[in-house]
Amino acid sequence: MRLRNIPRAGEVIAASTLVVHEPKQQKGRWQELFGNTHPVHIEVGMGKGQFLTQLARLHPEINYVGIERYTSVLLRAVEKLEKQEEKPENLLFICMDARELPEVFGEGEVARIYLNFSDPWPKDRHANRRLTSRQFLERYEKILAPDGMVEFKTDNRDLFDFSLEEIAPAGWKLKLLTYDLHKDAELMRDNVMTEYEEKFSAKGNPICKMVIYKEH
Repeated sequence: MRLRNIPRAGEVIAASTLVVHEPKQQKGRWQELFGNTHPVHIEVGMGKGQFLTQLARLHPEINYVGIERYTSVLLRAVEKLEKQEEKPENLLFICMDARELPEVFGEGEVARIYLNFSDPWPKDRHANRRLTSRQFLERYEKILAPDGMVEFKTDNRDLFDFSLEEIAPAGWKLKLLTYDLHKDAELMRDNVMTEYEEKFSAKGNPICKMVIYKEH
């Protein structure tokens, strides 16, 4: 995925109080950082942050951490949130590679993981880079609470089918599955849309969603 580099991104992110700059030092201590005992939910590949910002406002009883690898993308989320008069106190960002998740979150520290419109990495040789690959499911297992879940949404049917095939070999279970989220009135009742979801659904693209968990 080619991204336009924004030279000032690093400087703005380094100065922002919305970003946790030494996340590995918080391992096992995220509730302490938020100053409460609320559950921690994370979004991996948060993009411009619309989804997580809305969730944080809707659910002040949950702590949210948005993870984005690219500084030029995280910059947009940071600047967008900093312009708002009232910022949710239960939302923080990290600029990091998702492969380092077990180094940043302790065992059982995360209650839910959101994956939204993740990079499909279409070439077969890059399959292990997909955020729903069994390699990543193994990483999630290390940080998820015993009753924790992973929620995944995409309009990419090939990626969704691949993700379904990874569940059983990785020892996970399927809790929820739909190939057309927006035609399911019950599931849409609590649905919060991402920027991509708004864009793709407006074009008529069906949105697929699954919720999975690891049986202990």
